[in-house]
Amino acid sequence: MRESCGIVAGSLKYIKDFIKAGVTTLELDRLIEDYIRSRGAYPAFKGYGATRKKKGFPASACISVNDVVVHGIPSERKLEEGDIVSVDVGALKNGYYGDGAYTYGVGEVGRKKEMLMKVTEESLYKGIERAVAGNTINDIAIAVQSYVEGSGFSVVRDLVGHGIGKNLHEEPAVPNFYSTANNFRLKAGMTLAIEPMVNYGGFEVLTLDDDWTIVTKDAEPSAHFEHTILITNGKPEILTV
Repeated sequence: MRESCGIVAGSLKYIKDFIKAGVTTLELDRLIEDYIRSRGAYPAFKGYGATRKKKGFPASACISVNDVVVHGIPSERKLEEGDIVSVDVGALKNGYYGDGAYTYGVGEVGRKKEMLMKVTEESLYKGIERAVAGNTINDIAIAVQSYVEGSGFSVVRDLVGHGIGKNLHEEPAVPNFYSTANNFRLKAGMTLAIEPMVNYGGFEVLTLDDDWTIVTKDAEPSAHFEHTILITNGKPEILTV
């Protein structure tokens, strides 16, 4: 998992220099796929989620711009100055998965979006601090939610983090909000993908007709940061760095 997660982290660092006005999200996706494959891994999202009624995800990365929360499908859309763009990447190597996401600004994004990105990223680390053996999922959730809402933003309720390992998505679910159902106790050796999805406005979201793209209901911007971590008896280890 360290190897797969290292590839995810490398791809997110690599793509940063290409995120600028005029580039298409499809171009970014192709660069990410090439990077992952060059490291001997497979882009974990490509074809993911296919069922009899639904096609699998058609790209290697989820690239979500402005009011798109997650699962944005890369296209010929060109990034513009002032956009914020979340890039979510998964890699599969030697039977194990890595998963991570980062939200980038395109040029000058303004104070509103800058604060949204800052608070979202900081909330991720607040949650990670609480991800230690003996704590519960709620300890992570409360840390994220209290920081986000205390900063005047909202956490998405319809989407959550997850366990990860030999499958991309495993139990337990890792919400970013308190619930009486989140009392699963953490044990050393577990690996989790913690991923706050934070909206500038309300927490409500909608799924578009493509069955993948999820947007904010009020059309306000959203940010997304994610790390895969290892639970230990002490400080958690962040694998996607």
